[in-house]
Amino acid sequence: MSSEYHNPVLLKESVDGLNIKDDGVYVDVTFGGGGHSTEILKRLGSGGKLFAFDQDEDALQNAIDDERFQLINQNFRYLKQFLKFYGIRKVDGILADFGVSSHQFDEANRGFSIRFNADLDMRMDKKSELSAYRVVNTYSQENLASVLFQYGELRNANAMAKTLVEARLEEPIKTTDDLKNVLKRFLPKMKENKILAQIYQAIRIEVNQEIEVLKEFFEQVPEILVEGGRLSVISYHSLEDRLAKRFIRAGRFEGEPEKDFYGNINVPLKKVGGLIVPSAEEIKNNNRARSAKLRIAERI
Repeated sequence: MSSEYHNPVLLKESVDGLNIKDDGVYVDVTFGGGGHSTEILKRLGSGGKLFAFDQDEDALQNAIDDERFQLINQNFRYLKQFLKFYGIRKVDGILADFGVSSHQFDEANRGFSIRFNADLDMRMDKKSELSAYRVVNTYSQENLASVLFQYGELRNANAMAKTLVEARLEEPIKTTDDLKNVLKRFLPKMKENKILAQIYQAIRIEVNQEIEVLKEFFEQVPEILVEGGRLSVISYHSLEDRLAKRFIRAGRFEGEPEKDFYGNINVPLKKVGGLIVPSAEEIKNNNRARSAKLRIAERI
């Protein structure tokens, strides 16, 4: 495992939440630097099996040499499809850490970080056709405003979108510095980094279709987990956490849980314990843990 690639957040708590069985089958759908996978393997017996997913080719360098381990270079929206390919229909536990890896933030040329100037990219899957450049330079004003408002929760999204569309008529917005310069009137000194982070988050979520991916993932979980199987989910912003919380509570993303003819609530999962957040010590050692939230659920 490469700690330089990604320092795993809530490591012990999230793996504890899986309640690992010696001979169980588990999935780490966000492999990254392999921190969570390494911890799962430590707790698995010789008859156990761990599958891991990561769409970023850079993560392949962290593959673990263990006959119980299989790394799949795919987006976890294809969870069920690829598990079936390996002859797996049910698993005992699923772990998901939805954060962008430290490696992706620290690789300047990926365009994820507000600290570096880079081409507008932000693709987690480098083979994807949709990039930050395409979003910023080809989306309509209405669609740009929607992305900034929904995914960045920016109140002046309409004005920002109008400014971007007007600027790109003069010349394309090619780099992250270009983006900052075009939007500089929306970036007051005291709040510059906070607002930039919201802008980057919004564009990154759109580029990687993150909300759609999470919904597709959650919808597969009840079918794949065995009865009593565990789901351990770490999220980093309110959009992700809201989806996790609602799906665990209601088995859906909007509205109330389904009820049967007799009025009994029919949901596939039940929450295990309460919301878990990092300790002050962990946040001190890993600043990127500060916004992490862990929720654990069990298949009913």
